[in-house]
Amino acid sequence: MTDVSPPAAARLRRGLGEGALGAALTLIAITLAHASLPDLAPASRAPPVRILPAAPPARPAAPPVLIAFREPLPDGEVGSPFGLRRLPWEDHARLHAGVDIVTPAPEPVRAAADGVVTRMGRDPGYGRFVELTHAQGLVTLYGHLARFAPGLAVGAAVRGGAPVGEIGSTGTSTGTHLHFEVHDARGRPMNPELFLGHAFARAQDLPLRAALRIPRGVRLAYVSRIPRSKQALMAARLDEGDAARPAAAATRVASGDMRIVARRSHGRVLTHLAF
Repeated sequence: MTDVSPPAAARLRRGLGEGALGAALTLIAITLAHASLPDLAPASRAPPVRILPAAPPARPAAPPVLIAFREPLPDGEVGSPFGLRRLPWEDHARLHAGVDIVTPAPEPVRAAADGVVTRMGRDPGYGRFVELTHAQGLVTLYGHLARFAPGLAVGAAVRGGAPVGEIGSTGTSTGTHLHFEVHDARGRPMNPELFLGHAFARAQDLPLRAALRIPRGVRLAYVSRIPRSKQALMAARLDEGDAARPAAAATRVASGDMRIVARRSHGRVLTHLAF
């Protein structure tokens, strides 16, 4: 048996201690590494995966609208446009400051755009009328109404499309129709056909300059009846134009029995006097 000297024995004990310490540190490192690994549980115990439906694509925001005009009589059509017009009993042409809209059957007259009632009442020419003020000081007028919409009053806010009255033939009217006007903020009449059916996002988009232009041509108006206030004028013109007309016919004209009948044939308006 070989004897181990004291220095060698000390070195041996120190080496064994360092080896035990290294083994312990290695074991601790393996334990910590194992703890940091993800839980590799069997697939049968894994929670189910939820697949969420795809979100619908976002709709683009509607562009802002300053004012949108709609037809005051959706089923109507313009029978007499904006511009210079001469009626049968007149000597000279004058401005027809709006459009006359006719419909095949009576129906409510609707606000052309959101606005506020600023005037309503009776006028010798317009008959029963309603006036609305809109954005940018624009004004619309609805004339010859048979009656007003129930509850309508000055100062009331009105949505576009809401009824303001019913089509009629009050005032100096040549038949059942709506006389519709559009005015700018300075009260000047503009061509309504440049507004109806259009929406405007900005004040700069409004066709103010174009709508103020008055067509140069003069249109001879065809009417379905002569207003009572104009029957004497019409009779005088007939007497001037045809001295041979029987006196009995002139008497019937003055009494209100005469009317002008208009009908369409192949795109042309044909008229004749009826007694």
